[in-house]
Amino acid sequence: MDERHTLGYELDEIQKQIKELEIRYEQYFAGVEKREPFQDRKNLARRLRQYTNRRIVWTDLKFRYQGLTSRFMSYSHYWDRILRLIDEGKYHRHTSKTTAPSLPATATQPATASSRAEVERLQSELAAARQACGLSGAAPSISKVAAFLDSQREKIRQRYGENPVVFSIDSSDGKPRIKVTLKK
Repeated sequence: MDERHTLGYELDEIQKQIKELEIRYEQYFAGVEKREPFQDRKNLARRLRQYTNRRIVWTDLKFRYQGLTSRFMSYSHYWDRILRLIDEGKYHRHTSKTTAPSLPATATQPATASSRAEVERLQSELAAARQACGLSGAAPSISKVAAFLDSQREKIRQRYGENPVVFSIDSSDGKPRIKVTLKK
């Protein structure tokens, strides 16, 4: 019975390694990792081959081993195909999540005109909320509020795409803050 638990534990470890290797390859393909995790893949393949000639008498563990082996082989074929496309120059990395998409200047012109009124509205609401909370000092300038809104829009665009957002003032904790929510 002890050998069964040991084998089950080893298969759990192999499953974790496959998942970690999948994540590392996706990071490599996205350009986050600079080097292919080839050595980890080689070590995992060697570890899986150790069980090829081993007689596994427990049907559930044998089935699990075969499933892990087949999953690893499927990933290996996928990774090899993507690597071949990269070598041929036909693979375009999906960097839309890591870098902001650049819009033409004509597309940004109407957005800044409509957001100018929004910036002024938020700045005046922020000043009123600061007075209501009893905070001394001047409210942030319109340029600081505009810069903050642009940075928040950029972060949201990177994370959620081109979904529209709504900015509001929230002073629930005694200090007014600009709250960002996605429009549904």
